[in-house]
Amino acid sequence: MQIINNIVKGGFLIACMSLCSNAAMAQATASQARQYIAEKNYEKGLNIYAEVYGLNPDSVYTEYLNTLINLKKYKQAEKVVEKQMTLRQNAFLQIDLGNVLALEGNAAKAKEKFDALINTINGDDMYTQRLVKAFSDGGRDEYAIAAYEKAISILGAPFAYIYSGQLAKLHAKTGNVEKALDALIVAYPGQAVNLDNAKEILLEILGADAAKLQQTQKLLVKKINEQPDNVYFAEILTWIYTQKNDWDGALIQIEAIDERNKEDGRRLMDLARAAIAAKQYEPAGRAYDDVIAKGPELPFYVMAKSEKLNAALVNLTGNHVWKPEDVAALAIQYDTFLAQYPKYYCMQTASDYAMLLARYADKVPQAIEVLKKAVAEPDTRRNMAGAFKLQMGDYYLLLGKLWDASLTYSQVDKDFKQDAMGEDARFRNAKLAYYRGDFEWAQRQLSILKASTSQLIANDALYLSVLITENVEDSLTLPLERFAHAGLLAEQNKDKAAELVLDSLNHEYPTHPLCDDILMFRAEMARKKHDYDKAIGYLKTIYEKYKEDVLGDDAVFKMAEIYQYDLHQKDKAREYYEQLIIDYMGSTYVQTSRQRLKELKSEAQ
Repeated sequence: MQIINNIVKGGFLIACMSLCSNAAMAQATASQARQYIAEKNYEKGLNIYAEVYGLNPDSVYTEYLNTLINLKKYKQAEKVVEKQMTLRQNAFLQIDLGNVLALEGNAAKAKEKFDALINTINGDDMYTQRLVKAFSDGGRDEYAIAAYEKAISILGAPFAYIYSGQLAKLHAKTGNVEKALDALIVAYPGQAVNLDNAKEILLEILGADAAKLQQTQKLLVKKINEQPDNVYFAEILTWIYTQKNDWDGALIQIEAIDERNKEDGRRLMDLARAAIAAKQYEPAGRAYDDVIAKGPELPFYVMAKSEKLNAALVNLTGNHVWKPEDVAALAIQYDTFLAQYPKYYCMQTASDYAMLLARYADKVPQAIEVLKKAVAEPDTRRNMAGAFKLQMGDYYLLLGKLWDASLTYSQVDKDFKQDAMGEDARFRNAKLAYYRGDFEWAQRQLSILKASTSQLIANDALYLSVLITENVEDSLTLPLERFAHAGLLAEQNKDKAAELVLDSLNHEYPTHPLCDDILMFRAEMARKKHDYDKAIGYLKTIYEKYKEDVLGDDAVFKMAEIYQYDLHQKDKAREYYEQLIIDYMGSTYVQTSRQRLKELKSEAQ
């Protein structure tokens, strides 16, 4: 008996080994067949596939079938599919058979196979999705659509939204934009919760195709005329207008919706904010004006006035050719608004007004008075008061009142000892000590701040600390003192005076370690003046002459940023982000550079 068992076991092992050997041989010869196909030697590839299929059908079925189809050997292909159906109980093989039959010219028989599969749908979502994928993979999108429609007919209209997105994409793929739109918006009309999802799918379907956008716009207008009370249609149409950068059209639609539904300007506020995000300040202002025109008794009236002021400020500060009269007119509007609505002194509006006065109207004392009033307001929150004081300290610095600036920063430091705002105040005081030439005291503060919870403060503290360490040679601190004074002048908007100090430093100390810092300083001032070519020139010099020094990676990163955000030259930005990753693998900018490259790649698609 034992002998028999051993024989049986031995036979089993031999069979297993034989199977493994066959599988290995099949894999090797299949690779050879793929090589022949790649070289367009189809007949040799086909012969090998036939041999491998006999040994291990599942390993090359699809490749074998596709090769037969490419060689137009349809009868042979039909027999292969039929054989595979005897080996595997897989209903989806009917799609392969139907495709072969269609290629043979037997469209009626192919349709019969496909229709039979559609009739197997019973409402089971997993089965429906698998069948849809099989049809799509087989190049039968029309039957993939029919599969979804069959599932919807079984589940009922209320469940149409389950497949709406996929169905819309399939309709768009087959060139039927109207049906794609129907699938998206008719499936769940009026359900605002699905609006963002619909927009995402439309973005994928339409992209930046002007013709498709125009077609979709016409279809939506038609549907709005048919169902004027369906807000969902109008919202999608408004979004289409914004994608086409037609803000006038969007405003007309939103005005009509707002009026029809008595929404008191809510949608107009949303449109205005979207326009500001897209830097479309003029239509944003008109949207705010529409809300304001509805009257002071309505809920968005004051908010619209406040946000309109902010939009005007953002527009002005983003424009390097602003006019003094524009600044003066906006300052009057701020003053009038705060006089009418003094509660806004405890909000960002007061900070914005003070910034306008100090940085653009050259009225620093008035800016400080606005901030003092804001701090004194009973309703001003603690954090807001701290922010007002930091801003106030900066403006004392503008006036040259360094003691008042230091005292104000110290108050914030004391009030927010354990918070990021306290660290910010401490850094500003350390920088103030640096401006005064008190490098020893500044270093003591910076050594603590290098471990700040704020990455920005930690990086700035580290840079300033390294700057002091590398440029204090025994008792010789005069070059650094003058460089620090240039920084103070620039902080006080005395750029010409700062440039003269830098020129004198370059002349008197042409080989001093500060040379790369001076170039970086000049680059930052040039960028502030929107002279981007000059800024890039300075940064390139840092990279070329001081590549191995501490500012090498900073220079490359700043060039990438200028190309990306100021000059909008995405290819050049990519080039410098990539350069940074290659040249400075240990830089703190590497992670940010990788993220920016990812964003740029996504935008390019």
